[in-house]
Amino acid sequence: MSIDKETARRVAHLARIEVAEDQLEHLAGELNGILGFMEQLNEVDVEGVEPMTSVTPMRLPRRADVVTDGDKQGAILKNAPDAREGFFAVPKVVE
Repeated sequence: MSIDKETARRVAHLARIEVAEDQLEHLAGELNGILGFMEQLNEVDVEGVEPMTSVTPMRLPRRADVVTDGDKQGAILKNAPDAREGFFAVPKVVE
């Protein structure tokens, strides 16, 4: 598939980006380069290759799920401009 100047103009319009008329040919070239790279990727045989989230086989470090610092409701709410019944009070924004 090849992208011409008109297709580049349409893509720019759909993406809601402003591209100057003299830059459309350059944009079309860049889009053609991207499509060419995607065609190269489609030629790679990935049969039997498991999807991966990292290039190294390691697990992310995890911390214990324990409460380490709590019971500070009063200290937090004293900074609020308006607090009622233990909650932040905010103005109504939906009618």
